[in-house]
Amino acid sequence: MICDQDKRVVGTQPPGAAGEEAAATAVREMFSAIAPRYDLLNHVLSINVDRLWWRRAARAFRHILERPGARVLDLCCGTCDMGLAILNESADARVVGADFAHPMLRIARRKTAGKRFALVESDALRLPVKDESFDLVVSAFGFRNLANYGAGLHEILRVLRPGGEVGILDFGNPKGVLGALYGFYFRRVLPKIGAIISGVRGPYAYLPASVERFPEPSEMAARMRDAGFREAGWSPYTFGIAGLYRGQK
Repeated sequence: MICDQDKRVVGTQPPGAAGEEAAATAVREMFSAIAPRYDLLNHVLSINVDRLWWRRAARAFRHILERPGARVLDLCCGTCDMGLAILNESADARVVGADFAHPMLRIARRKTAGKRFALVESDALRLPVKDESFDLVVSAFGFRNLANYGAGLHEILRVLRPGGEVGILDFGNPKGVLGALYGFYFRRVLPKIGAIISGVRGPYAYLPASVERFPEPSEMAARMRDAGFREAGWSPYTFGIAGLYRGQK
């Protein structure tokens, strides 16, 4: 008999990528290709709602950011909008942004210059970080692209200090009439606009498929508990178009 856990999707799987290493390579290449237009596309395709999501997620962790010298890891940071939102909520926190797409980090370096920010080029599943280094780990629209979700959660747990928290902000699949309308836009309209503006088709065709493949909130919370997080849960944003997963070490 195959147990439910054995049927779980391991991680993302871009078209043509067989195995975790191939999936990670495909993701790196896709995001490297769209880096020059990444910020513009995020704002255009979300009608600027993405800015509200980052701010709301950052505010959810004020109790941690108020700690003297709080250390935060912005995982799969892209161009670091989530990490910058974190800094706006704290006068003292220091953020480390980690991503394995070098072109993204080049843009992030310009955006974070002169701020309490450090950048590291690294795979999220093999962070060059000591155990128990951070009070908070956040990831905005990046965790979904990991080749192994379970390994990602365990790596987050490893680098968190006891009492630290994780916040994973990502897309959802809203239900009902809104879900149907949003689904049409997300699957049919968004990929075309993304391809026109970026000049690259693959990443924006991959996006809706990666969201559909990602675990539903109840399953994702269960995976977080299995990995060792306490009080794992999900808060929907904008009728469930996005949402914040939280858990505590």
